Amino acid sequence: MASVPRDGASRSARSYVLRGSSVMKGYLNNPAEANEKAFKGGWFLTGDVGVVHSDGYVEIKDRSKDVIISGGENISSVDVESALYGHPAVQEVAVVAMPHPHWGETPCAFVALKKEFESGAGEVSEEELVAFCRSKMAHFMVPRKVVFVEELPKNATGKVQKLALRERARGLRPRAADKKRPDPSRPATMAAVSKL
Repeated sequence: MASVPRDGASRSARSYVLRGSSVMKGYLNNPAEANEKAFKGGWFLTGDVGVVHSDGYVEIKDRSKDVIISGGENISSVDVESALYGHPAVQEVAVVAMPHPHWGETPCAFVALKKEFESGAGEVSEEELVAFCRSKMAHFMVPRKVVFVEELPKNATGKVQKLALRERARGLRPRAADKKRPDPSRPATMAAVSKL
């Protein structure tokens, strides 16, 4: 396990591990195999991914199981969700990985709209939310599919059940405009790249 530089020189996301006298040694009544997955060499594997800023501030970006790997790029689902929460029509959102024929996986957003935007003159389309995201983030981070739901599935404590959404996203496909593969015989241009 590599240490994160103390001065925060590296802004790349890293997995966080903990060790110390106040860190548990295992989960109570858990099989030994399960504890072996959570602990390596005395270190507790938190499952969190984050960065250390130059001032020493640690920012947790996401859970490692929620990071989307698209064409080799790591995408924080939390970053995409934060951008979508900036749209005035979005009540709640969860972003998960969806299969993509070329990139492996891409972001898929499940969005519940505020009541006043659900129907009528204030109705919001998938294209509008995708365009909104394009204005806020790098192209590879933009959701390739937006699924409108009445509400997000939650457990008894109110936490969004991303596992259920990941299962649902497995059966989805990206919008037709996003399925194209790059043509290797054509020189890449910014216009061509932006349509991938």
